[in-house]
Amino acid sequence: MGGVAVGVGALGRPPGGGEAGGRMKPARWPADRPEEGRLLHVEPRARRYRDTRVADLPSLLRAGDLLVVNDAATLPASLVGRTESGERIELRLLSREPDGTWTGVLFGAGDWRRRTEDRPPPPVLAVGAGLVVGGLKALVVAVLPPSPRLLRVAFDATGAALWSGLYRSGRPVQYAYLEAPLSLWHVQTAYGARPWSVEAPSAGLPLTWSVLLTLRKQGVRLASLTHAAGLSSTGDAALDAALPWPERSDIPAATVEAVLHTRASGGRVVAVGTTVVRALEGRAARHGGWLVAGEEVTDLLLGPGFVPRLVHGLFTGVHEPGSRHHALLQAFAPLPLLQEVAAHAEARGYLGHEFGDSCLLLDA
Repeated sequence: MGGVAVGVGALGRPPGGGEAGGRMKPARWPADRPEEGRLLHVEPRARRYRDTRVADLPSLLRAGDLLVVNDAATLPASLVGRTESGERIELRLLSREPDGTWTGVLFGAGDWRRRTEDRPPPPVLAVGAGLVVGGLKALVVAVLPPSPRLLRVAFDATGAALWSGLYRSGRPVQYAYLEAPLSLWHVQTAYGARPWSVEAPSAGLPLTWSVLLTLRKQGVRLASLTHAAGLSSTGDAALDAALPWPERSDIPAATVEAVLHTRASGGRVVAVGTTVVRALEGRAARHGGWLVAGEEVTDLLLGPGFVPRLVHGLFTGVHEPGSRHHALLQAFAPLPLLQEVAAHAEARGYLGHEFGDSCLLLDA
């Protein structure tokens, strides 16, 4: 257990990117048994914490609680190719737009083995420029602020031909701290459904069906929504300062009913990942405190001073100190406690990033 103390570091991603160095070691590969990963349970009001395992999560929740997951499956959003003049590039998809075009971030030559912030700049492309990525051709239809690397592109294929081309040509987005190329199945949660996310909604990766079924047996309700998790790092200071970008989510009526029922009956709503918090709280903020079903886009930014209306707790990853993600966590716990928790996690060898250990911010 720990009390309040001014420590060093914080849980989160480094400012301006997901690969800058920190003292917390990154997990370099997916775990064979993710439910055996470490889970740091933090009780913000009591200002204490303890070391447990993900497999212990059912003992930390109680009958009548609701666990809400993001069931977005992860796209093969990294597309390597060339400009029409032959320059090597990588296009990382960011989001699919309502008109069928895609927003993406352009990278220069190289691949995931080189840190995003160390990649050479890509060529500057104008509207009308062509790209060949894998077996797909794309046309630049817009260059967007705040960086010439942020593009809107239209692929030459549509429907099944486009999706087939993406899955045939694309790879999962990954970063230089990993030890080998990822397969697409490495970045899927157990319950992934529609392919909306360009990076994995990674908080849910340790939640195996064994853990989820144990939760159900103990009376914890499960609900889902679909939220399009975006990129965590581009290596471009202007783009990274704007993260996270607005993201779309689809909240089913059954999930709205489950959240309202849980709160009315005295249970706790626990979000798996900040994407779930953004989806639920962003929807409520947009509708005067009411949770409304359906598909919308949220630009909600979590951080110090934000008071959740619907969500009581957060199951999330443990990331290296120094941080944008740390600011998100301050919606659930005060800075001094997060600093002490981070120092404890570093000292105990917790692993960070998407395949790393977990943290539960939830009062008993």
